[in-house]
Amino acid sequence: MTAEKSLRVCEKGHKYYKSSECPSCPTCDKENKPKSGFHSKLSSPARNALVHEGIDTLKELSKLTEKEILKVHGIGPASLPIMRTSLEEEGLSFKE
Repeated sequence: MTAEKSLRVCEKGHKYYKSSECPSCPTCDKENKPKSGFHSKLSSPARNALVHEGIDTLKELSKLTEKEILKVHGIGPASLPIMRTSLEEEGLSFKE
C-alpha cells in the first residue's frame, strides 16, 4: 500500500509532490546544498536531519553512537559509511 502524493508549495513558490509528512522542498534542498564539508556528501534527508538535530560539525557528530544516529528520522544505513569516513579524516569516530 503506497501513500497518495499531495501537491505542495514551499515558501519560495516551488511546487512538488510528497507522500510523507516531510516538509522539505526538493528544489530548495538542491539550491541550499553545501558545496563543501561533510554535509555536502550526504543525501538531502540525512543532511536535513542533522541540521534539525543541531549537528553542524563532525565534533558534534562524534558525540553520538551509530545506534543513536540511526534513530534520527531521515538518516539511514547508507549514510553511515559517509559519516564514518568524514569522521576518520578528522581523526574522530562515533562514540562507542
